[in-house]
Amino acid sequence: MRIATRSSALAVAQAEAVAAALGGVELVRVSNVDGEPGDKARFVRSVEGALLDGQADLGVHSAKDVPGEMAAELALVGVPEREDPADAFVGGAATLDEIPQGARIGTASLRRRSQLLAARPDLDVVEVRGNVDTRLRKLADGDLDGIVLAAAGLRRLDLEREIAFRFAADQMVPAPGQGALALQARAGDGEPAAAAAGISDREALVEFTAERAATAALEATCETPLGICARHMEGTLAVAGYAGLPDGGEWVRDALRGDPEQPAALGEALAERMLAAGAGEILKRAAESSAGSSR
Repeated sequence: MRIATRSSALAVAQAEAVAAALGGVELVRVSNVDGEPGDKARFVRSVEGALLDGQADLGVHSAKDVPGEMAAELALVGVPEREDPADAFVGGAATLDEIPQGARIGTASLRRRSQLLAARPDLDVVEVRGNVDTRLRKLADGDLDGIVLAAAGLRRLDLEREIAFRFAADQMVPAPGQGALALQARAGDGEPAAAAAGISDREALVEFTAERAATAALEATCETPLGICARHMEGTLAVAGYAGLPDGGEWVRDALRGDPEQPAALGEALAERMLAAGAGEILKRAAESSAGSSR
């Protein structure tokens, strides 16, 4: 069996973990397709292309990059055990409150930017792109006072030592699917689907299902400041949500618990509550703001 992956260090580390779980597979490294800097779907399209043209049998994605809709010829066939979904701060502070006034904090995520500024409007949040090593180098060079990255990515790259602290969910709601991997195959291709199902984790799949349902109900895109995170907690499924403007000036935050056997319904219920509180209008304005700034 052949597994398609992007060629970045993190993507390869993720694919190698899946390969180790499956055993006896070959990695097929693909190049990114062209796209705008904020277009996360370009990370997915290159792997999907390898599946569609028969170069690979199974694709491995960071689940947070997978858009709500995909080609009819493809299907999500598995979600392995999830890593820590939290966002992590790298820099000289042990808590959010300890970050110095006016500190220059780097992130490529509008979601992280919005929540940082909602909590600490004094911070100077700047756009920093590139892979994990590139961002860590910019911090080491003194260009920044701190950066925010996914704890899962740092752990998978054996860089957990770089984490100064993890944000609590009530400080920064993670992106839908953060910390999870999504396995994709051609629709109707039974052998890869069965292999992926064999290494899937039920709790991770339930959480991802709730997060995707909430994201779809909110009609959010990868370019809007939205956080949705579901976690199993004391026999229930707890789902938290955040929608805000990029400058953190307006936001809606909510959370609820429910039956883990009904993850999609729970995600939709959270979205309904957020929409009733004005999240739809906020996300619409955020999308218009992002589109305007990219022109």
